[in-house]
Amino acid sequence: MELRVFLVEDLQRMRGLLADLFSSMGGLRVVGSASTEAEARLWLDEHRNEWDVVVVDLVLEQGSGMEVIRSSKALPGAGKVVVFSSYATPGVRQHCLELGAEAVFDKSDTEGFITWLNDIASRENSGP
Repeated sequence: MELRVFLVEDLQRMRGLLADLFSSMGGLRVVGSASTEAEARLWLDEHRNEWDVVVVDLVLEQGSGMEVIRSSKALPGAGKVVVFSSYATPGVRQHCLELGAEAVFDKSDTEGFITWLNDIASRENSGP
């Protein structure tokens, strides 16, 4: 079973790089993407139960990734939320975790981010 990933990232180039990364890792499939808070919230509302993981950047073309975390976690049956941002300072990290993110990674920690995703995919594929 592939994990369905919704990607919230304002930079088109980064969305493409992440989609390529997920594809090469196996077990992950991008089911949608958004570059603004409004687009992300609309997609999440219209695609309930159609995603397993939301990957969120905090700085978007419009709005904030913080609100995307809040919106994602408020949905019934919400999946996991992981923050992947260049602004993951200790204070920001703590705030994201308090909003419901399962993990927060700075974009300089791509290895940690990949390890986390692999762990989630492995757990999901091994069943209960």
